[in-house]
Amino acid sequence: MENKLVKPDCSIIIVNYKDYKLIYDCIDSVIKHTSGLSYEIIVVDNSSEGSEIDRLKEKYLSCVQIIKNKENLGFARANNQGIGIARGRYILLLNNDTLFLENSLRKLIDFSESRGNNLIAGCKILNADMTRQVSVWEFDNFLNALSEILFIYKVFPRSRLLNRFYKNYVETTEPSEVDVVKGCFLFCPRDVAEKLNRLDERFYFYMEETDFCYRLKSMGGKVYYFPGTEIVHLDGSSTKSIQWFKFRNQTMAKIQFLQKHVKGVRFFLMAFLHYFGVFLRTFVYLAMGVLSLNKILLKKSFYYLRQLGVYPKNLFK
Repeated sequence: MENKLVKPDCSIIIVNYKDYKLIYDCIDSVIKHTSGLSYEIIVVDNSSEGSEIDRLKEKYLSCVQIIKNKENLGFARANNQGIGIARGRYILLLNNDTLFLENSLRKLIDFSESRGNNLIAGCKILNADMTRQVSVWEFDNFLNALSEILFIYKVFPRSRLLNRFYKNYVETTEPSEVDVVKGCFLFCPRDVAEKLNRLDERFYFYMEETDFCYRLKSMGGKVYYFPGTEIVHLDGSSTKSIQWFKFRNQTMAKIQFLQKHVKGVRFFLMAFLHYFGVFLRTFVYLAMGVLSLNKILLKKSFYYLRQLGVYPKNLFK
């Protein structure tokens, strides 16, 4: 793939936890569709059980490096391990439940070089059925947070004021500046990752990409949505069997982000809005579940109820 004495153009870092069917398909798609550049693939395995990690190493002996952790260190810390041994000029943080459809890396490198390299970039994300998935969003403010809590954004999907996900509903082929790109495909020059001290490991799962983008923008850098290439993301595949893990960590990470970046009255207001939204969804999904006799909706209601008791210790003092 590349001369070991020469630094590759890009280091692709994939964090894995148990889902080996996904990661085989992911790596195969990267190898199939990537050309015209040198790259390395680094797999960081977060304490998966069994011997499958050894089979992975045997299959991709010549092109994949593996870091095997004895415990689940979380998404941010595991990615940072990969960045720590990466040799590429560029870094791509890639979920194990993604599939390349074309030579996306070549396009992203060309785009980055044309914009001065002080950036983070993401691409268009598709669902398995090739429909569009949320790829970018704006930071929370009072109005768009209230709109999301009260489901107003569903009525006005293209409103910048009322919908922090509005850019996903506007079809465009032109790159645009955004606040956050989805962490399943997060591309940046290695220099940017090091300037930001990599991902903040205090975020165990979720919001690490939001924090990463927020810090770069605070330092004068830019975050771009680049719709000139696209990948498939089998969203949530790696957490389907651990749904409470997902719900719990969504609230943990949301409050942690506020603890780190929002102060004073605004912090209490935004935190209140979050928990009010959780409270409201408890009863919305309960009513929907009872009326439709749907166990999945009832389970969601129960998980939202449990979220009301989740509040993380402030690690950012």
